[in-house]
Parts: sequence; C-alpha cells; structure tokens
Amino acid sequence: MNIRRIVKDDCVALLHLIQELAEYEREPEAVTVTLDHFIESGFGNSPVWYGFVAEDNDDIIGFVLYYIRYSTWKGQRMYLEDFLVTEKARGRGVGKLLFDQLILEARDKNFNGIVWQVLKWNEPAIQFYKKYNARFDDEWLTCSIEI
Repeated sequence: MNIRRIVKDDCVALLHLIQELAEYEREPEAVTVTLDHFIESGFGNSPVWYGFVAEDNDDIIGFVLYYIRYSTWKGQRMYLEDFLVTEKARGRGVGKLLFDQLILEARDKNFNGIVWQVLKWNEPAIQFYKKYNARFDDEWLTCSIEI
C-alpha cells in the first residue's frame, strides 16, 4: 500500500470515489461538479484543494481532500472536505495511514489545526475520530446556501 499526493491523472477515479461517498452519505444526487471544474480547481493556476490517495496495486482505495481555511481566531487551518476508504479496503488500516498523512501535512504547513464535519449517524467515522481525541462540537450548526 502506498500513500501519495493526488495528481491530475487521479481525478477521474476520485470523482468515482466522491460519488461512492455521496451514496454512503445518502445523497447520491448531490454531486454536481464536472470533471473539468474538479481538475481546474485542483490543478489550475490557483488550486483550491489538495490531498492524498491510498493505492494498492495501482488501484486507488481511499483518499483525503482538504483546503485551507482561515480563522480570525486561530489563523490558517486545514479543512478536511472528504475522507473515504472504499468499502472493500476498510478494516486494513488505510484510514489511519491517510489521516496520519493529513496530520503530517498540517504540521508541515504550520496550520493551527484540522477541522471537519461528520454526520451524526456515521458511528464508524465517529469512533475512528475519537481515537485521535477529536473534539466534537454540539453548539455550532452547519449552515449553507446554494448559489
């Protein structure tokens, strides 16, 4: 197994995994990003996302994708947008390898922390994050608008 940075040629496979994640999160119709937009956003003149993949025999079996968020209270922080290990690869330590790589990246870039969301019903993910002593905030609500 190999953990490495995402490269442009991974984007088609990543969109398939993003769709798998959306299906797992019970929102299969929510993925509307195009391949061109996804590639431009990660590899264009002003990339806005970064990440790592886990490979096993040249098959991508997991990924983490993040962007840089700015907090006026804390400074630059990493926002973990997506984190997925394929169903067939779960239970083999892939998630730990990816998450540990993410922590190393945050330290290397002098970010002040990592922030992410987890669905309340996603008990396997919650238990995984608890192993890292993650703080779960029950006071703030996630808000969004579609433009």
